[in-house]
Amino acid sequence: AGARYQGSVRAAVLTYKEHGHLALATPLGRLLAAALTAGLGTAQGGPAPALAGALLVPVPSTRSATRTRGQDHALRLARRAAAMTGLSTAAALRWTRPVQDQSALSVLNRRLNVAGAMAARPPSVAGSPALLVDDVMTTGATLDEAHRALAVAGYRVVRVCVIAAVETQRASRPAPPPPIA
Repeated sequence: AGARYQGSVRAAVLTYKEHGHLALATPLGRLLAAALTAGLGTAQGGPAPALAGALLVPVPSTRSATRTRGQDHALRLARRAAAMTGLSTAAALRWTRPVQDQSALSVLNRRLNVAGAMAARPPSVAGSPALLVDDVMTTGATLDEAHRALAVAGYRVVRVCVIAAVETQRASRPAPPPPIA
């Protein structure tokens, strides 16, 4: 993730996505590009060597969200990040059935909601590297489904990146007892 989904980043994502402030696509695309290239180094005038030949594949908006918003926001962001990193985008994923809005669903219900709901167009070469991208990761359910669909179609997903991730509370396991002497 390029940032945590809070404060000004959260406000920018929501303003861009829900209110159509398209000028925010560039700074948000910059955050996505930073997440894509983090820790990889860059090549002069092109993508980081580890990403060469990989396609940016955005998680698609649902048809109803695209109609409501007037755009596929993740595709626009992927194209901005691609232009900044020297990569190409491919709108390879599609929803195969309607899904509920995820915002009010529990973690388990989010997974059930999207399970088996995506398919991907096969790559021109089996095993082609793909960089799966989206705007926000909340529970990871949608990204997991998109990853599954890409793998089934024959892509090799090499990275999953988002502009921002929600900080989640995870139950921590108690430390194991010390060994008995």
